[in-house]
Amino acid sequence: MAEIHAFVCGHPIAHSRSPIIHGYWLAKHGIEGFYERIDVAPADFPAFLENLAARGFAGGNVTLPHKETAFRLVSRRDEAAQMIGAVNTLWFEDGELCGGNTDAYGYAAHHDALAPRWREGETAVVLGAGGAARAIIHALQKAGYKNVRIVNRTVERAHELVDIFAGGASAHGWDELPVLLSDADFLVNSSALGMTGKPPLEISLDPLPDHAIVSDIVYAPLKTDLLASAEARGLIGVDGLGMLLHQAVPGFERWFGVRPEVTPDLRAAVLADLGHKS
Repeated sequence: MAEIHAFVCGHPIAHSRSPIIHGYWLAKHGIEGFYERIDVAPADFPAFLENLAARGFAGGNVTLPHKETAFRLVSRRDEAAQMIGAVNTLWFEDGELCGGNTDAYGYAAHHDALAPRWREGETAVVLGAGGAARAIIHALQKAGYKNVRIVNRTVERAHELVDIFAGGASAHGWDELPVLLSDADFLVNSSALGMTGKPPLEISLDPLPDHAIVSDIVYAPLKTDLLASAEARGLIGVDGLGMLLHQAVPGFERWFGVRPEVTPDLRAAVLADLGHKS
């Protein structure tokens, strides 16, 4: 059987941990395959996609800044990509290049594993209105959340998401947070605030109910100030690393024919690469 090739492309791409994840699974399952990083400049991306099959790729992942361009260029898209407006996974069906988005799946699967009662909530507060917020709002609505409050410093951007995710989504400014949190079942930071090298996320969790779950997509540092504050209040906190791990599962299955599992050993391998001891 011929060796199967897949990739992750972006610009820049050297920071991507995807090869660690997929390399771990390839070794674990004894699959003859290869997964590589490819730096593709925006101007070269359309030609890159056109030549995928000729270069022998079964498919691959797409990261910044190419997700929206991939969305426009693929022949077919899955439901999640259609709703989120971005593609992060590519594969071939009947000779056609197809695109999907596994971020919402990865987010939900991570919370199913660490905080399964997250699906019992009805009201969520989402901090940020970028690409990650789109995936998370899609996941929340699929999980049954009836009220999704999108909070962004530029409220106009939050309104743009409300137009996409109609039915229970609402847009708010940062100054409304104390009231918005008072009856929230779920709080998620979908922004880069609190990430290493970025401005801090300055927010009080005092208004949150005692049953609330707090989630952060940032995984460097692994325990953000937001999660530390949640822990201090006795709230369940969910870090951002699991979303990265779980979102890789569907793509691996499509390209290599085996559905892999996210295990403690895989998490430890990625944490080690990030410089964590555990």
